[in-house]
Amino acid sequence: MPEPSLFVALSSRRIAEIIGQATRHVCFAAPGIHDQPAEALVNLARNSPSVSITVNLDFDEKTLRMGYGRLTAVEKLRQGNIQASHFAGFRSSILIVDDCGWVFTPTALYLESEPHSDETPNALRLATAQVRELLIRLSPAAREEAIEKAVTPEEAARIAATPVDVSTQPIESSHFNQVKEAIDLAPPVEFDVARQVRVFEPYLQYVELSLSGAAIQRHRVRIPKSIQRLGSATDLEGRLQTTFDLIEKSGELSSKGLESDLNELRKNFTPSLGKDHGRVVLKNAKPRLMERIDELRRKLEAHQAKVEKELQKRLDDSKAQVVDYYLPIARNKPPDALFGQSLVGSPNDENIRDWLERELDKVFPAAEDLVGK
Repeated sequence: MPEPSLFVALSSRRIAEIIGQATRHVCFAAPGIHDQPAEALVNLARNSPSVSITVNLDFDEKTLRMGYGRLTAVEKLRQGNIQASHFAGFRSSILIVDDCGWVFTPTALYLESEPHSDETPNALRLATAQVRELLIRLSPAAREEAIEKAVTPEEAARIAATPVDVSTQPIESSHFNQVKEAIDLAPPVEFDVARQVRVFEPYLQYVELSLSGAAIQRHRVRIPKSIQRLGSATDLEGRLQTTFDLIEKSGELSSKGLESDLNELRKNFTPSLGKDHGRVVLKNAKPRLMERIDELRRKLEAHQAKVEKELQKRLDDSKAQVVDYYLPIARNKPPDALFGQSLVGSPNDENIRDWLERELDKVFPAAEDLVGK
């Protein structure tokens, strides 16, 4: 038989296959564990309960976010009654199955995908003596077994005296729940998406373009109830909600032209990465985008000056339109509030107009208030 390769590639799939061949013991120590090895360990514990299993992990929010393992894999170990221990700060990885062992570099899926070919190895096969030495330092069960099988009392004493180089503690429910809560609160970005973004990151920049406060045409006022009730039926009061646009939606003071220009910039320069992933601009196109933004900013300043100059007159015209609309209605059925304020008895058109204007003054804003926002 050919000599086993010294350098190999250990992916999660291949680790799971090796674990499935265990007959005596498995020792897995790594920053994290993925679903396939975890499932293989659970199946092994269920089908071969005599096999000793040791799992040491750096179970921490940071390692999960880097893609060294998955929370679901640790959940599977817990559900399979496999007690994993916390090995804080561990960044190497060791896999020992019976008399075979490997030390390997774990893959941070946030940065790259797992190796699947021995042409890109990430693991070094250990010698038999190295496997035994690591086992008695990592696995309490294997340590006891080695002491029992020692050929001489001196060898048993040496094994018993071998120091344990790692400090681990069981992953308790409180520790697990704390990490799970942090991950559930802010789940990591899917690692394949994160890697793609990293590949294109030197060429792209996230960007968000918005125009706020300019859409005066969207402002509306609610007609006072004292005016709404003019001529309305009692059973409709409280249901009739009348509002009025302060200015024409397509008038000269509307911001629709500016918003259209902004949408053109978004369409031409900032393609969307999809829902919840924002927009980006190519860095080589950014100077031209900034020129277009400066042009839009100059248009905005000119629009603001025009609004400041003409808005109050437009607001006064809008209020006059509302007064003209309700004047004949109030003339036919003058409200009691108007009679209560009239010194001449039956109110005339001038009294009605004054009353309507006073009521509308309560809800119509001043131009300077809108421009200031």
